[in-house]
Amino acid sequence: MTTQLDVPRTGSIYYPGDDGFETARVGRVFNRRRPDRQPAAVLVAQTEDDVIHGVRLAKMNGWSVAVRSGGHSWAAWSVQAGTLLIDLGQLQGMGYDEATGVVWANPAVKGGDTLSPWLESQGKFFNGGHCPSVGIGGFLLQGGQGWCQRGWGWAAESVVGVDVVTADGEKVHANEQENPDLYWAARGAGPSFPGIVTRFYLRTRPMFGFLGHTVQVYDLADFDEVMTWMYEIHHTISPDVEIVVVSTTLPAEPGQDPVRRLLVTGVAMTDTEEQAREALAPFNTCPVLDRALAVQDCRPSSLAEQRQEQERQNPEHARYRVDSLWAEGEPGKVIQHIKPMFTELPTPGSFTIWFSNGPVRELPDMAFSLQTEAYIASYIVYDEAGKDDHYRDVLNRLTTYAQPVTAGQYLGDSDMTNRQVKFMADENFARLQDIIARRDPDGRFVRYLAQDAKTVNRHHWEL
Repeated sequence: MTTQLDVPRTGSIYYPGDDGFETARVGRVFNRRRPDRQPAAVLVAQTEDDVIHGVRLAKMNGWSVAVRSGGHSWAAWSVQAGTLLIDLGQLQGMGYDEATGVVWANPAVKGGDTLSPWLESQGKFFNGGHCPSVGIGGFLLQGGQGWCQRGWGWAAESVVGVDVVTADGEKVHANEQENPDLYWAARGAGPSFPGIVTRFYLRTRPMFGFLGHTVQVYDLADFDEVMTWMYEIHHTISPDVEIVVVSTTLPAEPGQDPVRRLLVTGVAMTDTEEQAREALAPFNTCPVLDRALAVQDCRPSSLAEQRQEQERQNPEHARYRVDSLWAEGEPGKVIQHIKPMFTELPTPGSFTIWFSNGPVRELPDMAFSLQTEAYIASYIVYDEAGKDDHYRDVLNRLTTYAQPVTAGQYLGDSDMTNRQVKFMADENFARLQDIIARRDPDGRFVRYLAQDAKTVNRHHWEL
C-alpha cells in the first residue's frame, strides 16, 4: 500500500531498476573505483525537510540510513547495501553573520571551490580541505585536516554549532550548551555520527594579507638526509606555515620522461611579505640545499593558485587506493619505515605526503582525539580497472612495513574495508559508543563500513 511517506516532498527517490538509479547511487562518488554495493533506495534531497522525510521513510521501511555530502570518501562509505542513501548534494546554502564572524553552510558545499572564494570576498578565511572539490560535511565530521592545521587548528575546532536530523526524524541544534553530546560527536565521529548534519556553523578568521610559497626539489636519494633535517626543525617553524614533504612526479619537459622527485614545501599565510620571508627562512638551513635541483624561496602565491595545483594532483576521473598513518617513534626509525611509501610508488600519478603536525597541540574536548607530530598518507592514482587488487596489495605492503611506527590513522584517508587501524583515543571511542546507544538505539544510521565491525578502532595486526 502506498502512503504519503512513499513520495518525498521536493526531492527525488530512486529504487533499483529505475532510470537514474545508477547515477544516483555512484554518480557523485569521486573515486572511480566504485563499489557494487546496492542501497535499497537513494533519496536526492532538495531541502532539510526532505532529509527529515527520508529518515522517517527509512524508519517506516526498517532501513538504515547512509549519507553523502561531497562524495570524496575513498571507500565510498555512503554506498551501503540495503540502506536508504540520502544524498545532500543539492543542499548548497551559505550565509555569513558579520556581527559574529560565523558562516553557516550545508554539508555538500565544496570547501575550496565554493566556500573559500566566497569567504575571501568577505575578507574572511576558513581552513577547509586542500582538495577544492571536497564537501565540508564528511571533512568536518572526521576532524578536518585543512590549510595550516598545525598552527591554526583542525577545522572541526572551528565548528561552533550544527543542525542535526536525529534518528526520530526531528531537527535539533547542537552546540556547547544545547545537545552538547551531539556537538561533541560531530567533531570527529566521522561516518558513524548518530544523525545527519544539515548545517554547520563555523568560526572564521580574518583573511591573511600575503601567501608565500617555498619549494625545494630533491632527488629521492636525498630522502634520509632531508627528512632527518625536517624532523629536527619542523616543530620550531612559525605556526603560520604549513609544512609538507611530498613524493611526486613533476610535469615533464617536452620530449622528456617524467621523474619522481621529493619536494619540501612551506606555505606561509601572514599579513605581509616580510613576515612570510621571516617565517620561511628556516627552510634555507637544509644541509643538502646545495644539492637541490630547484629552489623557490617565498614566491608570492594565492589560494586560487594553490587550489589549482591541488586539483592537478587529485584528478577527478581517476581510480584511487589510499591509506594513511600517524607516525610515532624515534625519528631515525620513523624515517626508515616510511621511506618505501615515498620511494616505491607504482604509478606516475601516485604521491605520498609527510604533513607536519608539530609541535603537537592539545586538542579541545571533542571526538577527534588521535594525532602525533607527523602524518603520512599515500595516494595511488591509476586508470586501469583491472589493477584494483594489485594496487591494494602494493599499498598494503607499504603500510605493513610502516606498522612499527604507526600510532593510528586519520579517517579522511582510510578504508576500513581493506585495513582497520586505530583512529580515536580509547576513552573517546567509548564515549562515542555511549552517545550512539542513547541517540540511535535502533541503529537507524549506519556505522563505520569495516571488514569487522567488532574490531573497529583497533590495529588489525594486534588482534
